[in-house]
Amino acid sequence: MELGLHTFGDMDANAPDKGAEGARRLKNLLEEIELADQVGLDVFGLGEHHRPDYVISSPATVLAAAAARTKRIRLTSAVSVLSSDDPVRVFQEFATLDLISGGRAEIMAGRGSFIESFPLFGYDLGDYDDLFTEKLELLLAIRDQEVVTWQGQMRPAINGRGVYPRPLQEQLPVWIAVGGTPQSVARAGALGLPLAIAIIGGEYPRFKPFADLYRQSGERAGVDPGKLKTSINVHGFIADSTEAAADQFYGPQAEVMNRIGRERGWGPTSRAHFDQARGPLGNLFVGEPELVAEKIIAAHGVFKMDRFLLQMAIGPMPHDQIMRGIELYGTKVAPIVRKELTGSAERATSQAE
Repeated sequence: MELGLHTFGDMDANAPDKGAEGARRLKNLLEEIELADQVGLDVFGLGEHHRPDYVISSPATVLAAAAARTKRIRLTSAVSVLSSDDPVRVFQEFATLDLISGGRAEIMAGRGSFIESFPLFGYDLGDYDDLFTEKLELLLAIRDQEVVTWQGQMRPAINGRGVYPRPLQEQLPVWIAVGGTPQSVARAGALGLPLAIAIIGGEYPRFKPFADLYRQSGERAGVDPGKLKTSINVHGFIADSTEAAADQFYGPQAEVMNRIGRERGWGPTSRAHFDQARGPLGNLFVGEPELVAEKIIAAHGVFKMDRFLLQMAIGPMPHDQIMRGIELYGTKVAPIVRKELTGSAERATSQAE
């Protein structure tokens, strides 16, 4: 199983000098990605947003800067809001990233949980799902063939045009990211595309039916089971002690969830709710390395996922605490998880023989 991180590039929306604040956050973010590569993590993802509280509106641009400072780690969007973008440009940007990084680029495409990009780029929210469906179809057509002939309803047709550059990888990976929509899960399975499930509330085993639906949809469509990869993407934090991890992460995480909650009509969170959510079955993966490793292993027992992405850099988390968390993730958590899952796989193989 691959272990990694993702972030939206949170920054201070009230900073008087937004340029200076953005530069500070991007400098720190590149240091975080570089450290994740150095400590042996597998993936780093950046989410696209068009809001004053996030610095990343162009994941491919930031990932290209990270590619020049890293050697091994895979670099993905988390997510690209495909519904309000042009699939031709998305493919070109990530194909370019793939060339710069030596074949480490991926696209994680989603409809977007925030809606700011739709009016910004002149799209009607009433076309929310139709836009994603059609643009995903075009993105996959571009990925799978150099010269494209395509026609849809939401975008002008392409008649026998080549799309360049082509990536270094034989096929640029495209993941589908979902929150809680079964139709999106089933679509990913039927198309044979890897699925990333975002879990930001409730007990994480409650999301297992999505993984089951995904695999069942793929099976019904005749997809090779080997193509049906899954990831779970969660909030969490690692520190030298569980008490420190909880104390450091609660404030920033609560600030973000309450800010979003006010926009969406959710009730306010509390420390009691936070402590419950970091329990054995809760959605928060917070604690000392051994505790977080055990929880990841337990989640793997539920989902049998191929990838686990942790969002530690959230809200006003101090950069030094994030860096320590990344160090512990790579040097303490990852070895425990990899050893256990490798041993489990070997035992299963032995029993099968």
